[in-house]
Amino acid sequence: MMKKKSLCASRASLVLFLCQMISSLDVPLDLSQPPTITQQSPKDYIVDPRENIVIQCEAKGKPPPSFSWTRNGTHFDIDKDAQVTMKPNSGTLVINIMNGGKAEAYEGVYQCTARNERGAAISNNIVIRPSRSPLWTKEKLEPNHVREGDSLVLHCRPPVGLPPPIIFWMDNAFQRLPQSERVSQGLNGDLYFSNVQPEDTREDYICYARFNHTQTIQQKQPISVKVFSMDSLNDTIAANLSDTDIYGAKPVTERQPVLLTPTGSTSTKVELRGNVLLLECIAAGLPTPVIRWIKEGGELPANRTFFENFKKTLKITDVSEADSGNYKCIARNTLGSAHHVISVTVKAAPYWITAPRNLVLSPGEHGNLICRANGNPKPDISWLANGVPIAIAPEDPSRKVDGDTIIFSHVQERSSAVYQCNASNEYGYLLANAFVNVLAEPPRILTPANKLYQVIADSPALLDCAYFGSPKPEIEWFKGVKGSILRGNEYVFHDNGTLEIPVAQKDSTGTYTCVARNELGKTQNEVQLEVKDPTMIIKQPEYKVIQRYGQVSFECIIKHDSTLSPTVIWLKDNDELPDDERFLVGKDNLTIMNVTDKDDGTYTCIVNTTLDSVSASAVLTVVARPNPPFDLELTGQLERSIELSWIPGDENNSPITSFVIEYEDGLHEPGVWHYQTEVPGTQTTVQLKLSPYVNYSFRVIAVNEIGRSQPSEPSEQYLTKSASPDENPSNVQGIGSEPDNLVITWESLKGFQSNGPGLQYKVSWRQKDVDDEWTSVIVANVSKYIVSGTPTFVPYEIKVQALNDLGYAPEPSVVIGHSGEDLPMVAPGNVQVFVINSTLAKVHWDPVPLKTVRGHLQGYKVYYWKVQSLSRRSRRHVEKKILTFRGNKTVGMLPGLEPYSSYKLNVRVVNGKGEGPASPDKLFRTPEGVPGSPSFLKITNPTLDSLTLEWGSPTHPNGVLTSYILKFQPINNTHELGPLVEIRIPANESSLILKNLNYSTRYKFYFNAQTSVGSGNQITEEAVTIMDEAGILRPAVGAGKVQPLYPRIRNVTTAAAETYANISWEYEGPDHANFYVEYGVAGSKEDWKKEIVNGSRSFFVLKGLTPGTTYKVRVGAEGLSGFRSSEDVFETGPAMASRQVDIATQGWFIGLMCAVALLILILLIVCFIRRNKGGKYPVKEKEDAHADPEIQPMKEDDGTFGEYSDAEDHKPLKKGSRTPSDRTVKKEDSDDSLVDYGEGVNGQFNEDGSFIGQYSGKKEKEPAEGNESSEAPSPVNAMNSFV
Repeated sequence: MMKKKSLCASRASLVLFLCQMISSLDVPLDLSQPPTITQQSPKDYIVDPRENIVIQCEAKGKPPPSFSWTRNGTHFDIDKDAQVTMKPNSGTLVINIMNGGKAEAYEGVYQCTARNERGAAISNNIVIRPSRSPLWTKEKLEPNHVREGDSLVLHCRPPVGLPPPIIFWMDNAFQRLPQSERVSQGLNGDLYFSNVQPEDTREDYICYARFNHTQTIQQKQPISVKVFSMDSLNDTIAANLSDTDIYGAKPVTERQPVLLTPTGSTSTKVELRGNVLLLECIAAGLPTPVIRWIKEGGELPANRTFFENFKKTLKITDVSEADSGNYKCIARNTLGSAHHVISVTVKAAPYWITAPRNLVLSPGEHGNLICRANGNPKPDISWLANGVPIAIAPEDPSRKVDGDTIIFSHVQERSSAVYQCNASNEYGYLLANAFVNVLAEPPRILTPANKLYQVIADSPALLDCAYFGSPKPEIEWFKGVKGSILRGNEYVFHDNGTLEIPVAQKDSTGTYTCVARNELGKTQNEVQLEVKDPTMIIKQPEYKVIQRYGQVSFECIIKHDSTLSPTVIWLKDNDELPDDERFLVGKDNLTIMNVTDKDDGTYTCIVNTTLDSVSASAVLTVVARPNPPFDLELTGQLERSIELSWIPGDENNSPITSFVIEYEDGLHEPGVWHYQTEVPGTQTTVQLKLSPYVNYSFRVIAVNEIGRSQPSEPSEQYLTKSASPDENPSNVQGIGSEPDNLVITWESLKGFQSNGPGLQYKVSWRQKDVDDEWTSVIVANVSKYIVSGTPTFVPYEIKVQALNDLGYAPEPSVVIGHSGEDLPMVAPGNVQVFVINSTLAKVHWDPVPLKTVRGHLQGYKVYYWKVQSLSRRSRRHVEKKILTFRGNKTVGMLPGLEPYSSYKLNVRVVNGKGEGPASPDKLFRTPEGVPGSPSFLKITNPTLDSLTLEWGSPTHPNGVLTSYILKFQPINNTHELGPLVEIRIPANESSLILKNLNYSTRYKFYFNAQTSVGSGNQITEEAVTIMDEAGILRPAVGAGKVQPLYPRIRNVTTAAAETYANISWEYEGPDHANFYVEYGVAGSKEDWKKEIVNGSRSFFVLKGLTPGTTYKVRVGAEGLSGFRSSEDVFETGPAMASRQVDIATQGWFIGLMCAVALLILILLIVCFIRRNKGGKYPVKEKEDAHADPEIQPMKEDDGTFGEYSDAEDHKPLKKGSRTPSDRTVKKEDSDDSLVDYGEGVNGQFNEDGSFIGQYSGKKEKEPAEGNESSEAPSPVNAMNSFV
C-alpha cells in the first residue's frame, strides 16, 4: 500500500505549502461550475469624499456569472443612476464623485451577487462611509496661571473625524514640544503636566489633529501657560502690601502622587480578541511619580508586553481571552504612592474554526459542508442557498441541514448550488461561500508535462501532480519509464497528489511518472528531478576584536554545486553595508580599513543560489582606550580627608579595570601631577587622605586592557589647613668625609610633607657610649650638616627633626653614624702559605685589632707576584696580582699559579679610607706539573725506509723535562691503524731518525714531553715514506719536508681579548691559497659565521666579539671542497679585568716606554745606514732576542719569511722558521724582549693583527728555551688603560 499522509499529519515545515496547494486546487475553468467570489472591498470601507468611489466585486464561474447589487437591503438599480457604472465582465461599481457627485449621498450598506445557471455567490455587507475632517469649533481660551509644582492638564478635544485623527502638540515654529516623565501626551490627546516648572511658561501650546485619509491637518488655537515661582510671587505680594501686613506665599511643597487619568480607584476596559490592548495611567505629584504595572494574580505576557510614553502606557499585542483580568498601575514618589485597577474583559468577534470548502461530487456520491466558528459570545450559525435563507430556498431531496453541517447524499446534477454560512454575534460576523458542483469527468493532470524540479541534497523534494476528476481519481507514482510503483517509508504521498521525498539524495535524480485513474478513465504525466550538492561555507567569518583605526578582515570561503552560480552579499546588522570606501568586498572576504566605533556590529556573509541560501555571521567588537571620566565632585571635606566621585566615560567595549587618581599641589608644585591611589573599575567614589598645607586638585584616569584614558578635567581646588609636620626626614646618615669631621645627611621633606610654611630641621648629635649632652642646631631647608673637630672614627648618635611655623614633628628616631675614617695603622701578622698543588695555594693570616683599623673593615687584599720560573732563568717585569677577600676573613685561595715557580705575597687590611701597610713579603714555591705539548713536530728527509723527526721543547715545561715519548703506527689504504710502537727519547734531544720503516707507507706519529709528575699533551703528525730511490727528486727551494698527500691547515692558535681575537695557523699545500675563517658561539646550533682573509696571510683578526664568551673557530681554504682545519675553542676576556694592576698611568713607566721607543728608533736608523752602505749587519744577537716574524725580510723568490744571518753562518732556514740555524736561543740573550711581558691567550691586537704593547697582564710569559717553535710568538695581554 502506498503511504498516504493527510494535511493534518504532515510535517510543520510543509503544512503551509501543502495547504496552499489544496486551497488552490480549483475546478478547471473549462468545466461547468458555480460562481466563486475572488475579490471584494473591505466590510468597513471609508472613502475619500474628493475621489471616485470604487466598490470591488470580482467572481469566476462557468458559464461566466452575471452581477447585481443591493443597497441598504434593497435592489440597487445602477441603470437609473448616471453617476454609477459597472465595469465590463465584472461586478465592480464605480461611483463618479469627481464630476458632480457627492460621497455623502452614497453612504450605505452594499452587497454584490454573482450568479450563473449553477448557483449564486454573495459578497460581505460592505459599509461605505466618506471620511470627515471637520474644523475645530471656535472657543475663547483663557491663559492658564499655575503655581510652580502644581499639576496641569491642557485639553485638546479634537473634532470628531472619520477615521479618528492623530494628535500631537507643537509650538508656533512647528517644533514638537519635548515630552518626559513629567510632561506627556495621553491617549485622548490631552497634554498632562505632573508638576509645572518655570520653564513651562510659554504662549504657544498648540494641539494639532492630522486626518490621514484626507491628508489634512487641523490646529487648535494656541494655549498660554504662565507659571509663577514662589520667589516672584512673594516679591509681587510684598510690593502690594504694607509693612504691617502679613504676607508670604508657601514655598514649593512636595506632594504624593494623585492619578490624573483614569480617575477613581477602578475602571473597566473591553477589548476584542486579536486587537492591541492599551491601558494608561498618568499621575500628578512632586517629585515626578514613576509608574509601574502589574497583573493581579498573574504575570504580564512575556513577548507581547510593551511600555510606552515613559511607562505610563501598557501595551499588549494580539490579546486573547487569557489576557482578561485586573491590571494595576502604581504611581510612586518619595512621599508615597497611588494606584488604579483596570478590569479588562476580552471579547471576540466570530472567528473560523472550520470554514466551508467547495465540494465537487460525481452523480450518486455523498458529501458534507461544515461551518464551525467561535467567538465571545458564541456566534449564531445560519445557512443560505444561492443567497437565500435555506429555510425558504427551493427544496433539494439530497440535502439535509444539521446545525453547522449540511449533509449531501445521492446527489444529482441539479444538486449543484452555492451555499453561504453566516456566523455572527454582537461584535461582528463572518460570511463564507462554498459551492457543491456535481460533475462526471475522467481524470486530468494539471501539472505541466516534463516539469523540472531542482532540490538540494538532504532536503525534501516535492513533486507536484495537480489533478482533477469526478469521481476523485486515485494517484500512483513510478520512477523511470518502466519503473515499479513507489512504495515504502522513504516516500510520502499527499492527498493533493504531491509526492514527497523527505531526504533527497543524489541517486534520487531521475524521471518520475504520476498516474491518475478513476472509473471514467486514466492519465499520466512525467516530471524530472535533479538533486544538487548543497552550498556550504567551509570557512566562516570569526569573531574579531580590533582596536580603533586598525584593519580587520572577515573570511567567507564557500563550496557549491558546479551547476549553480552563487552570489555572495555582506550585511552589517542585517542591513546593507555602509556606502564607504573603507569597506572592501573581495571574492571570499570582507576587509574594513581604518576601523571606527561605528563599525562595531554583526557582519553576515549570505550565499544565495537559485535553490538554497546559507549564511554565517561574526561579531566585530571595536575596542579602544576608555574615554576619560567626567563630572568630578568633591564632597565630605575634612582637614585630612575628602571624598572624590566621578562618572566613568565610555569603556569602548573593553571593561574598565581600574581608575587611577592623581593630584596636583598648586601651592608647591603647580603643573606637576602625582600618583595618589588606584581603585577597581567598579568603583566611582573614593575616600582620599590629605596632607596639611596643600592646595589639592584631583584628576581621574580610566584603565582597561587597551590602555589608559586621557586624564579627566581637574576637579575644583581644595586648600587644606597648615599643621606641624607629621614626619621627619628619612635616610638619615652620619659618615665622616675627613678623619676629624662628621657629615650628617638626610632626605628633605617634599613640599606637601612640610604641612606648613617655614620648614626647617633640628639636627642633634652626641658621641655614643659617652655621657654627653645632645648638641643641636636648627638649619634651613637643606639636606646636610657638617660637624667638625671630631675624633677619628667614633660612633655618634644622630637625629634630625622637622619643624615649621606651627611646631615640631614627632620625636625622631636615633641613628648611629661614625666620624671620618683614617688609613689602617698595622699590617696583618703571622702570614702563612700552604701550597695545595702546582697551580693553587692557600694563604692564612691573623686579623688586625679592630681599633687599629680606624674605619669600617672592608676586608683584606693579598698581593702576589711571580719571582721567577725554576725551570729557566730570566729577568722579567714583575706584575703583581691582587685578590680581595671581603669582611673579616683570615684565609684565602690563590688560583692560577704557574707550576715550578717562585712567588712572593703580602697581605694588607682595607677600610673605607684605603689600604693599611703591607705585611712582610712571604716567599713560596709551586711544585712541578705536567709539561705543555712540544712546541712543534716536523718530519723531514723521507727515504724508502726512514723519516727524520724534529721537534721543539714545550713552551711551558712546568718543571724539569725527563724525556719525550714518541708513538707511531702505520695506516693502510683503508685508513686502518697498524700496531703502535713507543720510543722514549732523552730530554736533551731535538731530533731523531726513524729507520727500518716500510716503503711507500703512511705513518701517524704521537709526540709528548714528560716531567717527574707525568706526561703532557701530545701533538700528532702524519708522513709517508717514498716509493723508490728513482722517485726522489733533487730538493727545490723549500724542500726537505715530507710533502703531504693533500693540503692541510694545522696548529690553529688563538689569542683573544675582550671584543676581538687574533687567529693564526700553518698551511701546507698549493701556493696562493685563499683562506677563510669560520666561527660561532661554542655549544650553539647557529650556523657558522664566515670571514674572508685578504691575500694569503696566515693570521686574521675577528672583531665584534662578546666579552666573556666561549667561541669555536676553524680555518679553511677557498676552492678546496671540504678542506678545513680542526676546531679550536677560545674564550674572550671579561668586560673588566678584576685582578690587574694598572701601571700605564705611573710616571716611571711612561718615561721608560719613551726611552725604549727612542732607542729602537736610533737602532733602526743605524741599520738603515749600514745596509745602504752594503756592509753586513751583525744582527744575530738582536735576532736571537727579537724572534719576531714582523721584522724579518721577505724572500724574493717565494714571498716567505727569511732570516738575517751573520758572517759565519749562511745556511738557509726552513720555510717559516724564525730561529737561528743552530736552533738554540740563550736565555740571557732575550732579557729585553717585549715578548716576556704578557700572556698569549689573553693578549690584545690591533686590527691588522699587530701587537698592542702592554706591561701588565694576568700572567707572565715564559721565554723560549731550547729549540724555538716555528709558530708566531703569543702576543701579550693588553692593559685596560694603555693605548
